[in-house]
Amino acid sequence: MALSKNMRGALFMSLAMAGFTFNDAITKLLTADLGVAQLIFMRGVVASVLIYLLARHRGAMRSWRRAADPWVMLRVVGELGGTLTFLIGLSHIPLANASAILQGLPLAVTMGAALFLAEPVGWRRWGAIIAGFIGILIVIRPGLDGFSPYALMIVGTVLFATMRDIATRKVDPEIPSLFLSTVTAVAVTLAGLVLIWPTGGWDPVSAPELGLIGLAACLLLVGYHFIVGSMREGDISFIAPFRYTSLLWALALGIVVFGDYPDTYTLVGSAIVIGSGLYTLYRERIRSDEMPASHAPVRHSP
Repeated sequence: MALSKNMRGALFMSLAMAGFTFNDAITKLLTADLGVAQLIFMRGVVASVLIYLLARHRGAMRSWRRAADPWVMLRVVGELGGTLTFLIGLSHIPLANASAILQGLPLAVTMGAALFLAEPVGWRRWGAIIAGFIGILIVIRPGLDGFSPYALMIVGTVLFATMRDIATRKVDPEIPSLFLSTVTAVAVTLAGLVLIWPTGGWDPVSAPELGLIGLAACLLLVGYHFIVGSMREGDISFIAPFRYTSLLWALALGIVVFGDYPDTYTLVGSAIVIGSGLYTLYRERIRSDEMPASHAPVRHSP
């Protein structure tokens, strides 16, 4: 039985989150010895080559002039800003904390969809969005012991990623997802190269570190491809909550790899954010059931 567009989008989102979270764990390990910009560049070189070859194989490459499309460029800016802010923050705070803050992204995307894509969001979901942001504040715990200013970098990641996801929905559907992924990977890689020397220069890289960078790049390929595919399938408000699967991976990897056990603030705040996101999903499903078929949004395949 064929999956619906919403279910395909949910599956793609779950796969993307697994790829990104394992990549994040490897990257966090590597930041102990290598600079963030150098990691972005080295990981990006491998990822860009892999994505480009896959795009060529599937006939997804288009004229590079399509990369100058304003929505494509805005998507690249969002991806670049999100990558920089997240890796800087991740190198200084536990993986689970960074992931917990990032769980506010589905709520931010739902809010962005209402403001910029005219998707209807009622007062109940607006209330859930506010509650979710309160949960993020609990994780960040401003003014309390345990507060790290680097947690605010992850808040910046949420804003940049929201920009990226909204821009993805506005990109011409004739532009293949793999072409978007290739353009994004190349742009982020070049930005990493430019930033290496202003941020501390080049650090020596061992053979094991090269292997981990290659693995991280492959996982990044999985994340890049499926995040684009998920945003172009079904309704954002249905698909976005499946980002929460990344928190499960982050909690497990944080304990097993780094020995970081989440504290009460992180667990309570995460529960509030996830609960708020799941409630928005519940309200969206009710709205979809009540919507006449003639008013249902029309979606186009990539």
